[in-house]
Amino acid sequence: MAGGTEDAANRYSRLDVWPAAELMTALWEGQTRALAACAPALPLVAAAVEAAADRLASGRLASGRLAAGGGRLVYAGAGSSAMVAALDGLDLGPTFDWPAERLVLLIAGGLDLSRGLAGAAEDDEGAGRADAGRAGICADDVVVGLSASGASAYTVGVLRAAREAGALTMGIASSAGSPLLEAVEHPVLTATGAEVIAGSTRLGAGTAQKVVLNLFSTGVMTALGNVYDNLMINVRPENAKLRRRCTAMVARIAGVDEDAAGAALERHGDVRRAVLGLAGLEAPEIDRLLIATGGNLRRAMEQARSGSNTQE
Repeated sequence: MAGGTEDAANRYSRLDVWPAAELMTALWEGQTRALAACAPALPLVAAAVEAAADRLASGRLASGRLAAGGGRLVYAGAGSSAMVAALDGLDLGPTFDWPAERLVLLIAGGLDLSRGLAGAAEDDEGAGRADAGRAGICADDVVVGLSASGASAYTVGVLRAAREAGALTMGIASSAGSPLLEAVEHPVLTATGAEVIAGSTRLGAGTAQKVVLNLFSTGVMTALGNVYDNLMINVRPENAKLRRRCTAMVARIAGVDEDAAGAALERHGDVRRAVLGLAGLEAPEIDRLLIATGGNLRRAMEQARSGSNTQE
C-alpha cells in the first residue's frame, strides 16, 4: 500500500548528497507514479463530471452567450493546493468563456498573495465555513476542494458548509479515509504515496491534483457544449493567434474558406454564431436556436437542418 503524503520514504535517505542526475531521476519517477495514481480515479472523476454538468447547465445562455446567472463553479484549497485550484479555475474564462461571475476561488488566508501563502490559515475550519457563507454557496453551485493530505481544516470547512447548503461537492486528496474525502459526495482518491522529499506535496500529489482538476473541468466544459468535435469553440479571441484559431474553426466546421469564415466571424462575433450564420440563419433565429439548445452548437446545427428539411 502507498504511504501517506507526510511519510518519509527510506529509499530517499541521503537525498541531499545524491548527484543531480540521480536526483532528477528520482523526482521524475515520483511524477510518473503520481500520473499512474490518477488512472484508478477516472471513473470517479467521470461521475463527478456528469453530476456537475447537470448542476451547472441551467441558466447558461442569454442571446447565445454564457449567462452570468446560474450555478457557480467553486474551488477551495489551502497552500499549494489552492494555487493548483486557482490555476485551473482562472483558465476557464479565456479557454471556454466561463463567466467570471460564475467562478469562485476560496483560498485559506485570502487571495492577496503579496506576502506569500498564509500557512496557519489552513488549520481554521471556522474560516472555511465563514468564507463559504460569505460567498453565498447554495444548491445551484458545484464546490471542488483540494488537499493532498485530506486534512486541511479550512478546505474541509468549506466543503461541509457547502454540502449542508445543498451544493454538489467533490474532493480530491491523496490520503484514503481522510476528512476531506469523507465530507463530500464525490470523493476522488489519488494514492500518490510518500513524496521523494517527505511532505513536499507540491511534487507528486500536486501533479495528481492538477491532472484530476484538468480532466474534471475540461470534461464539464465539454459536456456544457463549449467544445465541438475537439475544437474549443468558445475560446475568447483576445489576441491575433486566437483570432486566427477562431477563423480556422469556423472554416473547418462550416466547410468554407478562411476569407468567408473571417467575414462571418467579424459579422457575428463568435464561432458558434458565425457557423450558424454561414448555414443561412439570421441573428434572431441563431439566438433562438442557441438558447433552445443550451448553447450546444451540434444540437443547434441539427435543429437548423431539421427545420430546413421540414420547410422543404
